[in-house]
Amino acid sequence: MVRFSFAPSRAGYALVELLAVLAIVGLLAGLGFPRIRSSLERARVARAVGDIRAIQADLMALESQGQPLPATLDAIGRGTIRDPWGRPYVYVPFPAGRRVPPGARRDRFLVPVNSTFDLYSLGRDGQSAPAFTAAPSLDDVVRANDGGYIGLAANY
Repeated sequence: MVRFSFAPSRAGYALVELLAVLAIVGLLAGLGFPRIRSSLERARVARAVGDIRAIQADLMALESQGQPLPATLDAIGRGTIRDPWGRPYVYVPFPAGRRVPPGARRDRFLVPVNSTFDLYSLGRDGQSAPAFTAAPSLDDVVRANDGGYIGLAANY
């Protein structure tokens, strides 16, 4: 007995099946990309916080030994350190009389947040302003309350 089959043979995948698989993969990648990006940004902020804590510890050690704060971070061997975005950390020592200079970092009430020195990263956008509430400052990783707070200016 001879059988005749009119069904086409299937040796591969149809174009519609491949397009459906690509659409599903693209959708999953599209959903996952923002999460990965935000995780990377949180990791950069955490690294900047750690760097600022380490630099602060070096500066506070000098101060506890009765030495004046250095004019630059080069004096403590931290002048070449870069933030996670590739820029140097900003360090502004205040005058010896503990008078807060006019360009010091300020909170939302425009009150200076430190009394000895400012130390911060310019953040992702590379811009900053003295007030934490200014748009360019929101992504800065800052030291405030004389080291009691280190984190994003937007969260202060």
